Amino acid sequence: MADEAAIWEYRRLDEVSRWGSWLPTDRADWHEILGRRLRDLLVIELDGRVVGDLMVRVEDSWAQREVAEHAREQQAELGWTLSPDVGGQGYATEAVREVLRLCFEDLKVRRVVAEAFADNEPSVRLAERVGMRREHHAVADALHRDLGWVDSVGYALLAHEWAARQ
Repeated sequence: MADEAAIWEYRRLDEVSRWGSWLPTDRADWHEILGRRLRDLLVIELDGRVVGDLMVRVEDSWAQREVAEHAREQQAELGWTLSPDVGGQGYATEAVREVLRLCFEDLKVRRVVAEAFADNEPSVRLAERVGMRREHHAVADALHRDLGWVDSVGYALLAHEWAARQ
């Protein structure tokens, strides 16, 4: 929570919150949202200043009941947000690559996924730049607060694919 104010500074911006899944209504709402999501959040720092954040949520893979114990904590879902004042300089790419390394090498998950609104071009380009594969494009399946029903895309990367690129 020590980074709450710094994260608020870029998360509250229209160009950032436009594609995010959670838009705080005010500072008190932001405090509550961050408190609930803190366990899955890593910050991106540049010269001691918070300039972005990454969501890393380890979860069970889908499995049939008889083998469900083998699917526990085998997948991680990623999300990313970067302050626009440092965009386009490679910091998000570097941070997401490091989180992929963490997921596969340290957490030992077998699959990492990320989803985005299809029109969120910076996130789509980032997923592709770090080597994630587009697995689906769903039509009008995601409800955007301003745009209504829009398309979404899903990306994934497997541990053996990550290892082959290293």
